[in-house]
Amino acid sequence: MRVTQIKLREIELSLREPFVISSGWMDVRRILLLELEDEDGVTSWSECVCGSRPNYSAETVDTARLALREWLLPRVLGVEIAGPEAVRDLLNDGVQGHPMAKAAIEMGFWGLSAQAQGVSLSQRIGGERDTVATGISIGIQDSPAALAAKAQAAVDEGYRKVKLKISPGLDIDFVRAVREALGPDQDLAVDANAAYTLADAKTLAELDAFDLIMIEQPLAAGDLYRHARLQEQLNTPICLDESIIDIASAEDMLSMEAGRIVNIKPGRVGGFLNSIGIHDVAQAAGVPVWCGGMLESGIGRAYNVALASLPNFLLPGDLSPSARYWAQDIVTPEWTMSEDGFVNVPRSPGLGVEVDVDRVESLTLKSETFAPDTAAV
Repeated sequence: MRVTQIKLREIELSLREPFVISSGWMDVRRILLLELEDEDGVTSWSECVCGSRPNYSAETVDTARLALREWLLPRVLGVEIAGPEAVRDLLNDGVQGHPMAKAAIEMGFWGLSAQAQGVSLSQRIGGERDTVATGISIGIQDSPAALAAKAQAAVDEGYRKVKLKISPGLDIDFVRAVREALGPDQDLAVDANAAYTLADAKTLAELDAFDLIMIEQPLAAGDLYRHARLQEQLNTPICLDESIIDIASAEDMLSMEAGRIVNIKPGRVGGFLNSIGIHDVAQAAGVPVWCGGMLESGIGRAYNVALASLPNFLLPGDLSPSARYWAQDIVTPEWTMSEDGFVNVPRSPGLGVEVDVDRVESLTLKSETFAPDTAAV
């Protein structure tokens, strides 16, 4: 593979409603998009999933743009690369951190490779499913009743898993209201986004009463020791998200018994090669994984759906249809969900959706084009 041009765009998409988690809220999504073109004129797109502020991770849209421009894009432009499997190590050599910026490039190479080979992205990475089960992530609401109403509406739409964002003081009563509204058989999970400490173990143990699938990332990112101590005190499985940043951290989690489920977000872990490696490590240990979301556009959603078609993605992912977040997406067809809560895995070449270039251009705030041995033009 030889990529001869990459166009970097920043667009802005307004959410249908603000999305609130323990560390902040968002009503407008800034998104970096990459358009890659190879020497034969084949093109594909990818998305950098970092946010505007460093609340979920240290990366932001602005730091990612700097890393892409100054250090990462020059490494791959005009270089003969054996395949997308080789991109991770090329980007990591001498450049610490910036996994989301690296993932945007690395995943773009997977998409471009699939397009060039005339196979779907799912087929290119070894996916096996034709459909993937879909869950929904509901942000923090003003009251338990409001949250229960949102959750009931989601179940009525067909979502197979309901995940509730929680934070200290906005947890037990809220989850209780949802469990009472939905009944005992509905798959229900909570996500703390690292808002608690080990001193909150007694409160978190109260969640055992609600028969949850998981408590996601209750403690600080990277704190595997304290997650292991907390898991000892809970019946509910802990799922780790922010703590799993690569294959080694997944192996550490498993050896320390710091959790029983893994959320894989390809942007968080540096791309598809690491995502597949984490999937394989967890599968060998008998630990299920699922695909989390980062409020992606339809481009990022294409990568998540393809990844979730791998065999050990055993729990519904945060793969909501386009209309859940956007009045209008930037791809056609937009992502949809069946009445019983499944998203189809595309079988057409490449991403399986077409980018609405005119809409992207209308939303573009900044644009730079990079070519080998040249400055941005």
